Amino acid sequence: MSANGTDAGCPGGNVDVPAGPQRRATWVPEPAELSDVELLLDGAFPPLRGFLTADEVESVRTRQRLTADVPWPEPIVLTVPQEIAAAAEVELHDVEGAPVAVVRNDAAWSDATGWHVAGPVEAVDEPTGVLRRMRPPAEQVRAQLPAGPVLGVLPESPLHHRELAQIRQLAAELDAHVLLLPRMTGPRPEVLVQSVLAAGPELPESTTIVPVPLVRRSDPKRDALLAAHVAAAYGATHLIAETALERAPIQVLEPPEVVRDQADRWRPAAQVAPADSRPGLSDERLRELLDSGEDLPTWFTTPAIAEQQRRLHPPLAARGFTVLFTGLSGAGKSTLARALRDELSRHDHRAVTLLDGDVVRRTLCEGLGFSAEDRSRNVRRIGYVAAEITRHGGAAICAPIAPYHADRDAVRRMVREAGGFVLVHVATPLGECERRDRKGLYRRARTGSLPEFTGISAPYEFPDDADLVLDTSELSQDEAVERVVALLRERGWVRSWISA
Repeated sequence: MSANGTDAGCPGGNVDVPAGPQRRATWVPEPAELSDVELLLDGAFPPLRGFLTADEVESVRTRQRLTADVPWPEPIVLTVPQEIAAAAEVELHDVEGAPVAVVRNDAAWSDATGWHVAGPVEAVDEPTGVLRRMRPPAEQVRAQLPAGPVLGVLPESPLHHRELAQIRQLAAELDAHVLLLPRMTGPRPEVLVQSVLAAGPELPESTTIVPVPLVRRSDPKRDALLAAHVAAAYGATHLIAETALERAPIQVLEPPEVVRDQADRWRPAAQVAPADSRPGLSDERLRELLDSGEDLPTWFTTPAIAEQQRRLHPPLAARGFTVLFTGLSGAGKSTLARALRDELSRHDHRAVTLLDGDVVRRTLCEGLGFSAEDRSRNVRRIGYVAAEITRHGGAAICAPIAPYHADRDAVRRMVREAGGFVLVHVATPLGECERRDRKGLYRRARTGSLPEFTGISAPYEFPDDADLVLDTSELSQDEAVERVVALLRERGWVRSWISA
């Protein structure tokens, strides 16, 4: 099979593509998959031109080679629902709904993780996206580089004095042009790029900067090899790994071949002894300084880079956060959420937004029922809004029942990409919740006239990972709220104050 993904086959899986009439379907990929789409469109994954078939994936996983015997470290796949896999073409949209690319679905396949489309990827229109004007195609970047060695660097965090000194040293040793390829990962990739641009006065004059949307893979070795492929696609002949500042000489063969040495085996990175002995900060100490808002020392970095570092990692007290209350109906979630909102609104600088379960169901989640699927949609919609509030520096207080582990975990992941997250289990006993029930909901649920009622006829999965557990049958409202505030203070999200 050619490397564009055209063969059928699914080792150990169902090879029958589900029947379906649609010629073209639309799909919004996960962010990491969308990054792969952009790299394919940019020509940064040579020789790949699309998503891999089952045979290719099996070959890469077992041999780290495509079926054409070309080295390749990591499967590049696109997972879709079964009905989407039935389409002849799949139009991919970004999260805002704008069309990005079309996949010609030549050989859909499935495995234990779901259905996957396979085939070439083509742009729908002129590519758009974050910092798109700074991201020309790999072939164009490679053509514009000067002759001779090219030292590639793929930073994932700002470059400070020590890293910059080593880049200058290695560039001088090799007499190399420097190619910086900041990896656009995390919730604010544009700030990382700006921090790299701020390092311009400290870099050699012969430096090219091109952001790449290369997300980190779970396997460190495969991630490093894939990063080497991408660096070579843009023209690097030598590579510095960011974490250990190691140098790995790599030989670039003529496109569309991939990066490999003459023995056709990957060379291990060789440790570089820096000529510059300026001190550094440990990751832990750097995080402490940033979390507290203290100035970064001038021996560590320049003022311009420090400013960008603070934008990328503002003090905890300046970042947004979310508090998610979960518990049975009648446990006291809404009461505590309103009281916490009032307390924070009086003393904290952030805008505070209350996303109460009942209110959200009448607005954001109007039309949803109480099936397991609709309960999940309700909680995840709340989580999405809370994550956006957190991303913009606000405080979101949420009070749905949120009965399922998976949904609470999904909200945690969304929010933690943007700021702080605290899960509070309002663990008031069922009997007390029933005693408080003025609407008679529990009575109706026990007689069967109210189906799918959480705690009676629908499950509640008690959290074993809550940051705080409160029983409002034993605590007053003020005591419970104070415990939440104390936890927020302890974690640095809010500053201390004296309640009136």
